[in-house]
Amino acid sequence: MSDQLDKSYDIEVIKAQWIGKKTEKTTGRYPVEYDPIRRHCHMVEDTNPLFLDPDAGKNSQYGSVIAPPVMAGYFAGSGPWPQKAKTDALANVPTRGERKINMNIDWEYLIPVRIGDQLSSQRELVDIFEKPIKLDPKAVWLVTETRITNQNDDVVAVGRNTLLTHRTPEQVSADLQK
Repeated sequence: MSDQLDKSYDIEVIKAQWIGKKTEKTTGRYPVEYDPIRRHCHMVEDTNPLFLDPDAGKNSQYGSVIAPPVMAGYFAGSGPWPQKAKTDALANVPTRGERKINMNIDWEYLIPVRIGDQLSSQRELVDIFEKPIKLDPKAVWLVTETRITNQNDDVVAVGRNTLLTHRTPEQVSADLQK
């Protein structure tokens, strides 16, 4: 981070330029499948028949096995291997500091994910604001939303993440001496 950025940082200009920007929508590598659901449920000792038993799923209101809600992100992702090149349109939002702390993430699961669904995800910057913390009176906070959709573009889950960025004590001290 340069001293020039410190002197000219204008949160309102940054908001106007960045709020509403989105990452590219990416489709998960694999469709929703029985076996990853089964392995997850056995690992966490979840015996819900809607997740594990094809007959129970078929006879339920959902008409098939459904995935535990927390697996939506797994099925919307690219999987661990082979790795895909990552491009993140939101990685370079200008902030005063380079130190980052993930403060909070909340997920809302809206509709069940079924066997055979193909999930996608896209992240959007929805807010930027300054809020002081003990270490940095000009800390910058970023709020993003991730929307996970199925093959019909129905939103199945929304995650809201808050990230705090701050300067080092030395950078804050140097800024106060200007």
